[in-house]
Amino acid sequence: MSPTKLLPAALQRWAEQRIGPVVSVRDASHDWDRSRVWDLESERGGHHYLKVSPSVKFFTRESRAYRHVVPALGHTRAPRLVDSRAQDLALLLTAVPGAPAKELGLGAAEWRTVHQQAGALCARLHVAGPLDRGDRVEAGASLPSAADGAEKYLARAGDRLNQDEQQLIRDHAARLRRVGPVPVGYIHGDNQPRNWLWSNGLALVDFERSRPAARVQDLVILATTQWADHPDREKAFLRSYGRELSDAERHALRCLTALDAVNCLAWGPDNGDAEVTARGRRTLDRLMKEDRS
Repeated sequence: MSPTKLLPAALQRWAEQRIGPVVSVRDASHDWDRSRVWDLESERGGHHYLKVSPSVKFFTRESRAYRHVVPALGHTRAPRLVDSRAQDLALLLTAVPGAPAKELGLGAAEWRTVHQQAGALCARLHVAGPLDRGDRVEAGASLPSAADGAEKYLARAGDRLNQDEQQLIRDHAARLRRVGPVPVGYIHGDNQPRNWLWSNGLALVDFERSRPAARVQDLVILATTQWADHPDREKAFLRSYGRELSDAERHALRCLTALDAVNCLAWGPDNGDAEVTARGRRTLDRLMKEDRS
């Protein structure tokens, strides 16, 4: 467990200029050292979140997303940006009801409902606003860029993968470069149940990885975790998403899951994250088994 992080006094004063006096502050950071998020309760009884982004890149992505893309999700379906403070990489956000879906012990039918609503929200996000010329260039390069990262992750993972597994990763990276055109749009970037808040409906949070990209990239974590053992959840998601994936997207998704596996096996052990490490190993074992059959 990381030690409690204290909200800097200057940032509390800045927040209070926007929401009024704050009567309580709770550290709501994730359990990793670069996560800095606080739940603020104002004198008026409302809750807001103050987030300090871990980098300029994440701050730029998230503040842009909240201004230009997230409103398309609808009221209560995502936080609203109250203000930002670029010199401190700080974002002041409204709170939305609910708790992360992964923490709620949901039953099978409830999970299908959650995925159905997630599919509808992702559909809205992926077509929110026109992409400008720079966005389209970035989105068009997203799959080749993912493929280019394979060697970096293989080097970091080292002997956590044997030679056959390393070759499988290289083969899938090469195939990803040959996928061809796929739909692009604005993706969440970390689309998974820890960032889905569930109450009477679903809300998406944490947009620091939002960017123009191939839309299918938003489905990788779901494919390797939620859908691998629960095809009914995938079916519910895609039904409300509004379309089935194209053959090119299916092919890209398989390649991307391989790259996600080596990324997990590079990052997870180095950061003491057993869940991410297990995700990578499970995906890689499944892909190796399928390739032999």
